[in-house]
Amino acid sequence: MAISASEPLLEDDTVDGAVDYKGRPVTRSTTGGWSSASFIIGVEMAERFAYYGISSNLISYLTGSLHQSTAAAAENVNAWLGAISMLPLLGAFVADSYLGRYWTILFSSILYVLGLGLLTLSAGLRSLQPPDCVIKTLSTPSCRSPTQFQVVFFFLSLYFVALAEGGFKPCVQAFGADQFDPHNPEESKSKSSFFNWLCFGACCGNVVSLWILNYIQDNLSWGLGFGVPCISMMFALVVFLLGSKTYRYYMKEEKNPLVSILVVFVAAARNRGGPFSSTDGRSLLPIDYEATKAPFNRSSTQSKFLDRAATAVENPDSLKEGWSVCTMNQVEDAKLVLRSVRIWATCLIYGVVFAQSYTFFTKQGSTMEREIVSGFQIPPATLQTFICLSVVILIPIYDRAFVPVTRAITGLPSGITLLQRIGIGMFLSVISMVVAALVEAQRLVVARDAGLIDRPTSTVPMSVWWLLPQYVLFGVVEVFAMIGLQEFFYDQVPDGMRSMGSSLFLSIFGIGSFISGFLVSVIEKVTTTDNGDSWFSNNLNRAHIDYFYWLLAGLNAISLCIYLYFAKSYSYKKRRNVPSM
Repeated sequence: MAISASEPLLEDDTVDGAVDYKGRPVTRSTTGGWSSASFIIGVEMAERFAYYGISSNLISYLTGSLHQSTAAAAENVNAWLGAISMLPLLGAFVADSYLGRYWTILFSSILYVLGLGLLTLSAGLRSLQPPDCVIKTLSTPSCRSPTQFQVVFFFLSLYFVALAEGGFKPCVQAFGADQFDPHNPEESKSKSSFFNWLCFGACCGNVVSLWILNYIQDNLSWGLGFGVPCISMMFALVVFLLGSKTYRYYMKEEKNPLVSILVVFVAAARNRGGPFSSTDGRSLLPIDYEATKAPFNRSSTQSKFLDRAATAVENPDSLKEGWSVCTMNQVEDAKLVLRSVRIWATCLIYGVVFAQSYTFFTKQGSTMEREIVSGFQIPPATLQTFICLSVVILIPIYDRAFVPVTRAITGLPSGITLLQRIGIGMFLSVISMVVAALVEAQRLVVARDAGLIDRPTSTVPMSVWWLLPQYVLFGVVEVFAMIGLQEFFYDQVPDGMRSMGSSLFLSIFGIGSFISGFLVSVIEKVTTTDNGDSWFSNNLNRAHIDYFYWLLAGLNAISLCIYLYFAKSYSYKKRRNVPSM
């Protein structure tokens, strides 16, 4: 039912702060909820299919079609993945401060299609590729390097995709969650389920991409292998536009939310000689100085030093300066950010653990028996699909069985708190590293007993299915920790910074990858012996990746203890009666 300007809306029926695509207030029965979120989940599935169609096999294209060395290709892939992880901070800033989430998703999707289209041309046109290698001998093929134009064209296309991903990824999660009214009990339950099913859709797109697109790229054509993701992203854009009339929109803040938070820290520093609270002789501001419909949040007990930013002054006009004293709402928003950053910092080691499934897990699998039937071997990278398959199987169980049972016990819409969910996932990530270390130690024993210590190219007589438990555990960890973090950084940041919250969630894994690379580099130098062996020796039968796994298990356990300390005293965000528009 459409909403006409002449029809009065009951206050209890409206969604606070939400409007439709024409800027009119909406009711819960007309827009939003699952009718809108289903479009977002479809968009996410198509985008994940396209993204993994590029990222999962990129190193093969660089070493094959572009004739790069393995080391150079690895460096380029890591740099691109690093950009993918950090650009969401920029995209979230643009969305929260200028464009809003809807328009940021729309423009990012168009840029995404452009980047994938250029990648398709780069791989499909002979003029944009170097000539094929000429094999002179069995071991020394002769390859002509690509021209500078060919390299620039390819990487410009690739970083168009990275820039588009930076705007798309943090906004699509937050925009989908915006479709559920947190003040409505039923929709609040649905919002928690939304994050579960969003991850479910993303994993489905990932699995299909790994099995279909990798085969097309390796066996048919790179042009087709990049062209199919381009078509998938065009489909995502169409689906997103089809849902425009059903979405709930929240207008961006008039003030820059990041500047508003920064003002609090500056004002607190300027007033550092002043009192903390009203008991010190000067009262906290009772209301926002600026006219607003939102009631202020009473001062929370954590991070009391920021309360100095909101102390009353003799001359109220000084409030207009903006950098000397702030409103109570600003101070409480700054405290939210500070509390969230503490949780973010304690989860970085989990990001390091997560990075191992794409590197050393695959290296382990490449040395083991992978033959299913005569003449067919499982590609080692394909084992990553068991992470997503575990997620696909477990999310319906979690959402339809675990949550209702725990909800009956705790009374919480989500069954357990967000921090409990994350904590369970982090504990399981410690277990996953212990299991990985034990399996790798057993692989080394089998290699030694088989006399393969100095025969790195020989297959270790140990089934690759020994790796299945650690992959499945990673999937279980994702159901708890990753989805929990995703919802936490949407729900527990200020309302005007939800895109930035989603980008903070993504940066855990980007920075975790950087930390992992740093640890590997340092350990490689420290553990290298006179004969050239180290924990990460090229001869995996002389390496000790199991020691590295034990190290990560220990670091993750310490990180978990610190996390529990902060989680125990964490004060959850208090809902304001009327969200900002």
